[in-house]
Amino acid sequence: MIEFYPQIKHAHIGLALLSGSLFALRGALLLAGARWPGAAPVRYLSYTIDTALLTAAMMLLTILPGALYANGWLAVKVALLVVYVVLGVFALRRGRTTQARAVCYVAALLVFAQMYFIARTHHPFGVFYLLGW
Repeated sequence: MIEFYPQIKHAHIGLALLSGSLFALRGALLLAGARWPGAAPVRYLSYTIDTALLTAAMMLLTILPGALYANGWLAVKVALLVVYVVLGVFALRRGRTTQARAVCYVAALLVFAQMYFIARTHHPFGVFYLLGW
């Protein structure tokens, strides 16, 4: 399966960016008062993208050597993924007020950005590593 690594990696990257973009669009439109971001077809599209993203991630985990993850960047990224999902749920569905939804939305986008930088740098500090902190 290692021969498919480049294709799987590019699919994972594309799906991650697509998933984050769809979340950003849905959240912005929801906060602006639009009704369709919560409609069934959009939710199912999101579920489909996220399922394919998770599948690609699991495939990458199985074909890459364990030594690649020795510095803990992947563990931090997975922990932040849980935070991102929880914040996303509060931003799109469970937030009681518009202000709470907006705060969760911005926080989720910041967590997504940090996950992106962790993936790019393969360092647990992500953007802070790039800034030299």
